[in-house]
Amino acid sequence: MMLKNKLALAIIAVGISTQAAAVEIGEFNGTQLSIGGYVKAEGIVDMPDDGDQDFEGSMRQTRLNVSAKRKIQGHNVKAFVEGDFWDNNMTDSDSTYALRLRHAYIGVDNFTIGQTWNGQFFANAPFDVEMVNFWGLGTGTIAGNGAVVRPDLGIHYTLGGLRLTLQDPVYDQAGFPDMVAAYTYRTGGHAFNLAVTGREVGVDDALGNGGDDTEFGAAISAAAKLQFADTTLAFSAFTGEGAGVYAGWGYNGAYGPNQETDVNSETGDLIKTTGFSAGVTQKFMDNLRGTIRYGQVESDEINTGAGIGPQPVDDTLKMVNVNLIYTYLPGLDLGIEWRDQNAGTRVAGGPNDPASSSMRPKGQQVELFAKYSF
Repeated sequence: MMLKNKLALAIIAVGISTQAAAVEIGEFNGTQLSIGGYVKAEGIVDMPDDGDQDFEGSMRQTRLNVSAKRKIQGHNVKAFVEGDFWDNNMTDSDSTYALRLRHAYIGVDNFTIGQTWNGQFFANAPFDVEMVNFWGLGTGTIAGNGAVVRPDLGIHYTLGGLRLTLQDPVYDQAGFPDMVAAYTYRTGGHAFNLAVTGREVGVDDALGNGGDDTEFGAAISAAAKLQFADTTLAFSAFTGEGAGVYAGWGYNGAYGPNQETDVNSETGDLIKTTGFSAGVTQKFMDNLRGTIRYGQVESDEINTGAGIGPQPVDDTLKMVNVNLIYTYLPGLDLGIEWRDQNAGTRVAGGPNDPASSSMRPKGQQVELFAKYSF
């Protein structure tokens, strides 16, 4: 296999880990069935800037998927379904969690339709370095773990390096889908991606005046992943309007849902978000690797009073990730990651809402994990 093809497969495996490994069950009536996923144990020490240190342990990232592939009248047909156990945020003492749908899609040749990664994710995640933080992947990119990383419905068309995506719009009253057009170029063991996005943003919805005025927001994104022997470098940058809800940062910091992220609630103008990231992964031995990554997203206008509790919102979200991962056995990874962020993220309903078990507070975290992928 040519080097560039090996790189392409490696990039996809790292960026879209849910589909990177699978166990073949067998072929039944011409359909090839397989199962995949992983079991992950994590222990996280939260060291918030404002508050007491605490520890949380969980198995909820554990996920399972089933894939069915078949050739029908010369067409390659695939169905894929995946779930994890992040549903039913009850209380800290309740360890009963329901299965949550992550992916459910149908693929026919170059088309994919269903619930899966958004176009922004495909334009960035395969070109990033390896991170452990479940609630901070992609900070600094246009796909920075924002509101809708897996839309309810998306249509993807791929042809060579071209990917065109139409996806369920974030704005409920939008007259057309959110759109992403991206192109990937690979050469000499390196990969580059350029993407443009566009979406209808509900201005009146953000202002809360019951009207239906909208604005069109467009953004551009660039990402690159460079391979030099045992060293991997990754870079990304984006800028534009209407992108904050996908990037995870906007007018109300990380706390503005839907249109409130991308609209100045005082003037009704679309705000612009700009972000970048840079990371390096070093393979020290065949079974030991480490990563350092920095990402930030800046809003050109900010509601400084939008922070949760005593935390005001700065205009820029900054996050640092440093990890070391040891492959003890094939498929079995043990690791540690330290990270620091200057603002709280992923608040679901406020700090006293049980659903806020997904929150990552302003400050530092240390995560220890064991993960078996199959």
